[in-house]
Amino acid sequence: MAQTFRYAFILVFSSLVMGGCASNQSFQPRTAHSQYSPVESVPGSAKAEKLWQAFERYEGTPYQYGGTTGRGFDCSGFITTAYREGLGQQLPRTTSQMLRYGDVVQPRDVKPGDIVFFRIAGKDQHAGIYMGDNRFIHASTSSGVIMSELNGYYWKDRFSSARRFD
Repeated sequence: MAQTFRYAFILVFSSLVMGGCASNQSFQPRTAHSQYSPVESVPGSAKAEKLWQAFERYEGTPYQYGGTTGRGFDCSGFITTAYREGLGQQLPRTTSQMLRYGDVVQPRDVKPGDIVFFRIAGKDQHAGIYMGDNRFIHASTSSGVIMSELNGYYWKDRFSSARRFD
């Protein structure tokens, strides 16, 4: 009986983790100040500058499935918090809702502040905020809130679409 419960717990826990935002890319741990300059990443974008401030506040915050606070974020939880705190804008809570309600942006037209989506295991289940210069900020399952590159080894073949919320 105890072994059955143990296997059931492992199965449920694994499905929760795998069903949320996903990432296997590892990065540097949080430092006292971000290693990225907002000037390099978001030239001339007031929207992105405000989102950058949210990133700096939460950089390194651990991943937590369903998380929406500084104690832990999943990818959509980080996005909604950054938009709410940085821009005073309320976004849909989940990646599937963001995909449904955001305005479609062609890959060549992506600009700082747009939400970028990634297909993992055949499903659009991870998202981040594009910051310009081929970079996006997101809550990674392996590293928490970080910045990554769209053409990074893990992300370049997984990018699926982008949405804009104005």
